[in-house]
Amino acid sequence: MALKHPGRVPLLLLAAAGLVTGVWGGLVRMQTTFFLPVDHAAWISFHGPLMVSGFLGTLIAVERAVAYAKLWTYVVPFVTGIGGGCLIVFADGGPGPQLVTAGAFGYVVVALAIVRRQCTVFTVLPALGAVTWLVGNGLWLAGGTIPRSALWWVAFIVLTIVGERLELARMKRPTRHEKPLALVAVSVFGVGVASSLWIESLGPRIAGVGMALLAVWLLVFDITRRTIRLPGLPRFTAVCLISGYVWLGVAGGILTAGAELVSSLPYDALLHALFLGFAFSMIFGHAPIVMPAVLGVALPYRRVFYAHVALLHAAVAGRVGADLAGSASGRSYAGAVAAVAIGLFVLSSLYAVLRESRLCESGLRESGTTRR
Repeated sequence: MALKHPGRVPLLLLAAAGLVTGVWGGLVRMQTTFFLPVDHAAWISFHGPLMVSGFLGTLIAVERAVAYAKLWTYVVPFVTGIGGGCLIVFADGGPGPQLVTAGAFGYVVVALAIVRRQCTVFTVLPALGAVTWLVGNGLWLAGGTIPRSALWWVAFIVLTIVGERLELARMKRPTRHEKPLALVAVSVFGVGVASSLWIESLGPRIAGVGMALLAVWLLVFDITRRTIRLPGLPRFTAVCLISGYVWLGVAGGILTAGAELVSSLPYDALLHALFLGFAFSMIFGHAPIVMPAVLGVALPYRRVFYAHVALLHAAVAGRVGADLAGSASGRSYAGAVAAVAIGLFVLSSLYAVLRESRLCESGLRESGTTRR
């Protein structure tokens, strides 16, 4: 299997390290250790930062660097990836918090450069998301609790994805009310996130209303309403995205209902509905599209991909339900199923890539034999 962009592999491996250790840490925190060694896993306290900055932030920064096509932009995922590595290696995180915050600052610079190149709603929203990532990391670096940063990290993911969906919305003819309604939902969400710094009781609830409004907007106006009617990869991607939008709405509902941004079971339900149900749905659905652009290798769609999608949503439903019901055993089992779903996604994707590579090589050999 020949990679067209082997220089990007180390960056993706850094992101993968954040994913593996983040999932590992989450399982250990729920006492779902199975065969996992825990004696020296002091980094389990960095479960959230590893998943947000070490994995998601690094992955998104790589995609943005590929899109911007400037060599200097790859410094950002390198810095955040190394920062995530420091959170793993050092018991106290070492320079990890400083590095992921510096990486977030660099990502803001990249996002602003993209806005300068093309100033539109769908470039401004990810730039605002970049700012919220920086603010969340800055609050954590300044000694704040992880729950205090959590809403800002949520905003990073939500605004990034909504911006991307608005960009794709150009492929269809928008209705007269489509864009204004999107801006209203984003504004409500943004006001809630910003005001959470001063009005800790009301701000998150306003943000929750904004999240719910964004979920409704995506379910009503997103292009997936059309692509789900198509066979193969378009339908698979649409199924992943639509199910993710549902989890975004669930997360917004939990936050609106009064989930406080402190370590608690409703707080856990909120975060896993958002980061596991919403964010990973986006990853699963976009992987066959993004992989060729990032590494230059084909990741052909296979129907078996629905298996890890179904398993993921079963796990999220179990986790959210167990959190809200206060079931410790339910949380543990759901966490284990989620880990299996992510592992199955990785293995299925790797198998599809290798299979496609072997088919291509076989076809080239047969073509060469025919020519001779």
